[in-house]
Amino acid sequence: MAPKSIRVCLSPALLPYYELDDTVAVVIDIFRATSSICYGLANGARAIIPVAEVEECLAYRDNGYLLAAERNGEVVAGFDFGNSPFAYTADKVDGKTIVLTTTNGTRAIQWCAGATAVVAGSFLNISALSDWLRTQNHHILLVCAGWKNQFSLEDTVFAGALVARLRAEGIELDDAAHAAESLYLEAQGDLETYLNKASHSKRMQRLHITADISFCLQQDIVSAIPVMNGPELVRLACL
Repeated sequence: MAPKSIRVCLSPALLPYYELDDTVAVVIDIFRATSSICYGLANGARAIIPVAEVEECLAYRDNGYLLAAERNGEVVAGFDFGNSPFAYTADKVDGKTIVLTTTNGTRAIQWCAGATAVVAGSFLNISALSDWLRTQNHHILLVCAGWKNQFSLEDTVFAGALVARLRAEGIELDDAAHAAESLYLEAQGDLETYLNKASHSKRMQRLHITADISFCLQQDIVSAIPVMNGPELVRLACL
């Protein structure tokens, strides 16, 4: 059955104002956390444990985990890697459990606790995710991770892409969902050019990691849908 409503939360700071009961929360951090999470699980990672703080990540050291930490777009010194999708290839992550902390995305995932289900979305898995969401008889809340609780263009454009795919007769959209869809429809002809003006795109350009931008804007290169299972993100069993 179709979901009852689609809402877009434009910043994690707004999450306290949303009901999470009977809701599938889709966390979106396109540049780069949820893209890398999708890619890592598709490449055979056993699980990814999202934590909010660097210190939480360090607590897993010496227990056989890979530790990944990113702050302000850069790898935190002393960690195995950060949140670049190029670090989540099969030769590095297959069979491994990764503990991940990022500036925005992992916090947003944790703050969605209480939802019926919490999944991660990206352009990399957009069709598989959309197909699965259509089967859910729950409200859908698209949670944009943003940048330090501020609005983020790339996350909102992706939310709009999901709205465009999921909207159907009888599904209610909130105002933010309408706005996100309008942004996506403006951007869809050339996502990379459109998103070059995004603040985080410019930040990544200054860090010379523009290859990550191009990678994260690829569509449908994986079918894995990450879902929270206890403290871990694992691959949704139905796919």
